[in-house]
Amino acid sequence: MDFTLEDISDDEIARRRAVFEPLVASVRDLVDAVIRTEVDDEVIVDAQRTVSGVVDALRAQQMDGAYGVRYTSNLVGMAWGNAVMGMRNAIAPPVHSTPDGGGVRAEFTLGAAYEGPPGHVHGGVCALVLDQVLGEAAAADNKASYTGTIEFRYVRPTPLGQLVARAEIVERAGRKKTVRGTLSDARGITVEAEGLFIVPKDVPEL
Repeated sequence: MDFTLEDISDDEIARRRAVFEPLVASVRDLVDAVIRTEVDDEVIVDAQRTVSGVVDALRAQQMDGAYGVRYTSNLVGMAWGNAVMGMRNAIAPPVHSTPDGGGVRAEFTLGAAYEGPPGHVHGGVCALVLDQVLGEAAAADNKASYTGTIEFRYVRPTPLGQLVARAEIVERAGRKKTVRGTLSDARGITVEAEGLFIVPKDVPEL
C-alpha cells in the first residue's frame, strides 16, 4: 500500500481546494438534479451533450490510475479521491470528522444520490460512512491502524437528510483497538457499529 509524498505548501493546498471544491459541488448538484429532474427529453439530450463536452475538456490531461493517498512533508494528508471524504470525489458525501472528546464527530447531509429504501439511506452507505468514521477515530491516538472487522446493528431505517456520526476508541490490547460508533438523525441513533483495528507491526507498540 503506497502513499505518495507531494511536497507542497499549505498555501498551495488552499489554492487547489479553492479551484476544485466549487467544481465538485457543482457535480454533486448535477447528480442530484439528474435523479430528480422532470424536464422534457430535449432538455435532457442537450444537457448530455454539454456534460460530454465538459468531460472531454477535463480528460485532455489526466493522471494514470486512481488518485491515491498523498501527504506533504508536514504530514498533511490528501486523500482527495476517497469515496467517503475525498475533496475531489463528487460521489463522496463528503464526511469530515472533527475531534469530539476522546473520539471524532462528523455532521453531513445525504440526499437523493444515497437512497436505498424510499426516503432512506441505503444500508451499505450507512456502513461506508461508519467504516470511515471508525477508522478516523482509531487513528485519533496518532497510531496508524487497519480495519480487522466491523459489525453493524441497524436500529431503524436512516432517513435522508442531515445526520451525525460519532466514534471513539473504547478498548486497547497490545496492537488491537476496539472502536465503537453510531449514526444518528434528529430522533436518535439509527445504526451502531463496533470495529477491531490492528496497528501494523512496523508501528511502535502502544
